[in-house]
Amino acid sequence: MSETTRTRCAWCTNDPLYIAYHDTEWGVPVHDDRLLFEFLILEGAQAGLSWLTILKKRENYRKAFDQFTIDRVAAYTDTDTARLLDDAGIVRNRLKIASAIQNARAALEIQREFGSLDAYFWGFVNGTPIQNTWASLDEVPPRTELSDILSRDLKKRGFNFVGSTICYAFMQATGMVNDHTTDCFRHTEVRVLGERHIG
Repeated sequence: MSETTRTRCAWCTNDPLYIAYHDTEWGVPVHDDRLLFEFLILEGAQAGLSWLTILKKRENYRKAFDQFTIDRVAAYTDTDTARLLDDAGIVRNRLKIASAIQNARAALEIQREFGSLDAYFWGFVNGTPIQNTWASLDEVPPRTELSDILSRDLKKRGFNFVGSTICYAFMQATGMVNDHTTDCFRHTEVRVLGERHIG
C-alpha cells in the first residue's frame, strides 16, 4: 500500500511534515526526558495555533532553546528572553517564552524529586500506555479525568501553559495514550509498541 493511500487519523492533513509526524512519532511511547520536555513546551506553544504551525517551527525551536536541554533553559536570563522575543523562527509570545523558562526550572525540581521526568509522567498511567479504541475522530476527547489530574499537579508544581487540553495532547503525542483511531494503520502498530513498552 502506498504512503498516500494508507488510512490515517482524520486530523492528519496531506502535508508531508504532518504525515511524517503522524506515521513515526505521534503516540509512540517517549521516555527520554529531553524529548518529554520538548513536547511539553511545544504543546504549550501551540495553544491558539495549529500543530502544523509548530511542527514547521520545530527545528527553529530546538536551535533557539538549546535542543530543549532542561538545565540550560532553566538558566536563561533576561538576555535570553530578549533573544527569543527577537527570533522570528519561533512563536514570539512573551508569556509562552517566560513559561518555557519557568517550566524548565519546575522540570528540574521534578527530576530531583522523582529521578526523571519519565518516572513522573509515566507514573500517571502506571508505566503502561492506555490503549483506546476510538472508531472516529469525533469520539476522541479533548481532555480526560486523567489529564485534569496531571494538569492540576503540574500547576501545583509551578508549570504554566499546562491546561487539561494541553496535557491530553501531550499524553497523546508521547504515547501515554494511544488515540490513533481504529481505522488508522498506526493504531495496531502503536498498540504493539505500547505492549512491548518501548519508545
